[in-house]
Order: sequence, then structure tokens, then C-alpha cells
Amino acid sequence: MAEINRCLVIVRAKQPFLDWLQSIDPEDDHELTDINGEPTAYLVPEYETPEEQEEIIKWCADFVFEYELWTWYTDEDLWPVSRDLAMFKDWFEVEFHSIVQDVVGDIPLKHIDYDSEVEDIDPSSNGH
Repeated sequence: MAEINRCLVIVRAKQPFLDWLQSIDPEDDHELTDINGEPTAYLVPEYETPEEQEEIIKWCADFVFEYELWTWYTDEDLWPVSRDLAMFKDWFEVEFHSIVQDVVGDIPLKHIDYDSEVEDIDPSSNGH
């Protein structure tokens, strides 16, 4: 087992995100517990202070916001136009974890660019 030089952020939707989903599809019967049953986890740079956590949120909020929207609707025309850090904080709860252990150990982490046309993805990779 090895500690890696990353921290973990778990992102959970809040009520405004659910309201947006239901504004697109009023028949949508999802609840926050459904949406957050399997929240997305993101590897982020290491941090030591709450101020550094805030800087990390500022640094990755646009990417995370877009990814969370994309997981529900890939049509960007349906996304809120005026997204900013304040809106991100209103729509999502962010939970930081400073220690990440790699229990696999003998299989190296790999970075895979899913946008490229790579056909041979190692099935033993975690996708990164």
C-alpha cells in the first residue's frame, strides 16, 4: 500500500442542482438521495490549510461543474449559462479528504485521455 501525492474531493449535489434537473424534465422523479448515492470523487493537489482548500475549489470548480452537468445532460444548451464559483457552491457540497491510499500498489496508475483515439485501454488500469 502506498500513499499518493493527491487528495480527494467528493462532490454531492444540493437542491438547486435537483431543481435544474427537474426544470429540464418536470417528470423527473429523482431525489437528492438518488443523485448522491454514488457521488463523483476527484483527485486534486495536496493541501494543508482551509485557504488551500478554497484555492483548489476555485481552481477546479469550472471543470467539476461542467462534468457534473454533463453526466446528466450532454447538450450544453441545457446547461445554466452564467455559472460561477458562487453558483457552484450553491449547487454542490464539497468534501475534502487529505490522505489517499493506493491499495493496489503493484499496478501503476495510468493517465488515459478518453478524448484521444486510443483503442488499447489496459483493463487493469483505473482509468488514470
